[in-house]
Order: sequence, then C-alpha cells, then structure tokens
Amino acid sequence: MAFVSRREGIAAAVLAVVIILVGAVLVGCTDEPAPTIAPTFAQLTDNSYNDVLPAWSPDGRRIAFISGRDGDAEIYVMNADGSGVTQLTDNSAYDGLAAWSPDGRRIAFLSFRDGDFEVYVMNADGSGITQLTDNSYTDWDPAWSPDGRRIAFLSFRDGDGDSSNIYVVNADGSGLTQLTDNNDLFHAWSPDGLRIAFGSDRDGDYDIYVMDADGSGVTQLTDNSAYDDRGPAWSPDGRRIAFVSNRDGDYDIYVVNADGSGVTQLTDNSYDGWFPAWSPDGRRIAFVSNRDGDGEIYLVNSDGSSVTQFTGNSYDDRQPAWSPDGRRIAFQSDRDGDYEIYVLDGG
Repeated sequence: MAFVSRREGIAAAVLAVVIILVGAVLVGCTDEPAPTIAPTFAQLTDNSYNDVLPAWSPDGRRIAFISGRDGDAEIYVMNADGSGVTQLTDNSAYDGLAAWSPDGRRIAFLSFRDGDFEVYVMNADGSGITQLTDNSYTDWDPAWSPDGRRIAFLSFRDGDGDSSNIYVVNADGSGLTQLTDNNDLFHAWSPDGLRIAFGSDRDGDYDIYVMDADGSGVTQLTDNSAYDDRGPAWSPDGRRIAFVSNRDGDYDIYVVNADGSGVTQLTDNSYDGWFPAWSPDGRRIAFVSNRDGDGEIYLVNSDGSSVTQFTGNSYDDRQPAWSPDGRRIAFQSDRDGDYEIYVLDGG
C-alpha cells in the first residue's frame, strides 16, 4: 500500500496497532508458574500465510478471520470445525478487523480500498459491500451496538489528524455523530447498549472512562498518574469492566465496577497480561501473558482466583475469543511457523 502526505503517519500508526493485535512477540519468563491444564484443541486453518483475528458469529456456527493467503489481507469465514472456508472480500488493499452484527447477518470491517482506512459493511456472505465513512483521514475499529442499529468507530478526522476520537454512525451510513473530542481509544459498548467504555489520555495518561451512548455523561472510572489503563471489556451482565494496567510496573488484568468503585487486580507477576476476554457466563476471563517466555493463553476466575495456563508451547498464542456458548476458545498461533486459527475447549 502507498501512503501519502499526512496520512502516511496516521495509516502507519493504525497498522502498528493492528500489528500489535495480531503478531507482536512477547518476551520474558515466569515468576511462579500457573497450573496448566491440557485442553483438547484443533487447528482450523493451515496455509503458508498468516490467518489471524478469529471472530465467532453470534450463533457460534462460523468464524470470521483475516488472511494474507491471496497476497494481501482479506476477510474469510469458515464453519466452526474449519470446513467451508469462503473468501468474502477480494481487492488489492487491506481488509480486516471483521465485526459481526448481533444478528449475524452482516459484517462491519476496515478497508484501505479507497486510499485511506474507512469503515464498510457487507452481508455475511460477502455480498452488498457498502462504504459507511468517507473522508481523507483514518476511520477504523468498528463495533456494533447490541441492537445492531449503530456502529461506533475511531477516527482521526477532526483537528490536525494526530489524535483519534469516537464516532457513531447508523448501520446504513446515516446519522454520523462525533461522541468525544480528545485522544480517545479502546471503545466498547455496554451489553445493554446504553453506555460506551473507552480509554482516554485527556488527563495526561490513559484511564478508563464511560459515557452515555450519545456522548453525554462522561465519567472517569480510573485515575492514576504516570501509568496507563487500557482495553476496557464489559462483563456480560454489564456490572463490571475488565482492563489492563501497568500501575504496578507491568501490564496486569484488573476489574472495576461500572461506577468506578471496587478496582481489583486479578493477575500479579512481573510480566505482561493483555487481551482480557470474558466468558459468556461472566465467571472467567481469558487473557494472554508472556510469563512463560512467549505469549500463552490463561484463564482466571473473575474474582482473581485460580489462574490457569491454557496453552503451553514455545510459540505465540494470542487473541482468545470465546464461542457464544462458552464451551470453546478460538485463538491464533504461530506454532506451525505462521499464524493459523485454532480452537480449544473452554476447560
């Protein structure tokens, strides 16, 4: 891809975030090894290019993912057993960050096909591709509202293009609304669709905030100086928010009540933990840690008890995604030399 002018730095920054999401190598070693279980797992994809970012359909029957197997990043979908791989997008530019609509009928995604990153939607079979945003700056990271009527996304379009803010647009592309006006990232809808959690450095470092879905009622949930709180993830009942923080010197997993009370540290070791993902029943949180020297998937109870190592090998396992029934976890691993999609039972 060719980037020009001011967009060069912005697009590179977005790609850097995507790279961090899909392939950054974790290094380190463990303080106290977590107990290890031996789940049953299966490799779903197998080719000489990277397959990354698995996303379950709401009914748990399909998994969308991103693959470079045709020479550039495209969106594919397959059955939950790895059969029926179907390519949904096909152009010479990057397509990625696939997000299923709550009813499973559509997929929102990010594409560079018009020369900058924009948000698109398509039917779940790849038909009916519609461009929702169109401007000379980067729009990215689409997230559906629980009712499927709106899509929140990040954009660099305001100001000088050097900071991102949160916007929302109707699923048909109408009703574009700017919700925040600072450097805001990591947005996540509450399960009832009434609020959005996000990370912002508006007070000098990244903290977790929530706001009403129309952008009003902004409330700061965490506040510590010189350290970062990032990556909010709502519990299924909407009462708590998991996040990552380096307030103890390295990134660990924390939870906070949705009103900002009761900040609780769930993991505590001298290496990093990332990507908290709640189980559908809210009892457990999957996360990635480098405590054994490479990225592995761990589970912790939502009260911080019983940290268990779920994968164990000398390669990088990351991006855990629970199936809707909570029985399986899809993830990406480079254990065969390139990133592929795997699935394992939920323990």
